[in-house]
Amino acid sequence: MTTTPTDEPAAPSPGPQPGTPGTAAELADAMTRAIKRIRRQTGWRLEPYGITPGQARALRMLAHVPGCETPDRAMRLSDLADKLHIAPRSATTVVDALEEAGLVERSPDPADRRAVRILLTEAGQAAVERIGQVRDEVAQEYFGEVSPADEEVLLRVLRSAEARFLAAGPPHRQGPPGAAR
Repeated sequence: MTTTPTDEPAAPSPGPQPGTPGTAAELADAMTRAIKRIRRQTGWRLEPYGITPGQARALRMLAHVPGCETPDRAMRLSDLADKLHIAPRSATTVVDALEEAGLVERSPDPADRRAVRILLTEAGQAAVERIGQVRDEVAQEYFGEVSPADEEVLLRVLRSAEARFLAAGPPHRQGPPGAAR
């Protein structure tokens, strides 16, 4: 039987012992619950600023580009979609909302007339700072009781797992057992 992670608190249970079958699935469930709670809290805290979590991700991605406020250094819309792992049409929708809010501006790409670059405005820079503050507050509240040593271990383990996952290449989709291929 497959279980679906819920938003309910995890009941203390003996569960699988480390290294036994099921431990990785339990870890994935715990991570899913944590991510949902952190994302929900972050979304609630960004609401007064009129920023959705998806828009916050886009702004943070744009802000990581050196020179993001100059037309020749700003990120192309298509590159933003790739980096966010969303369809170009979805990126357009996100950028439309950010542009309407005055957080970004579109600019023609000087190297390609068909392409558009996204410039972060001063208001966008200020929004990125607020987003960072909100993320820090939510993270501190969630992980506040975790020791710095345990935080370092958790971060090291997650980085290691991500590096191994990426090094393995794109995952192969598998159908259910016994399905025709």
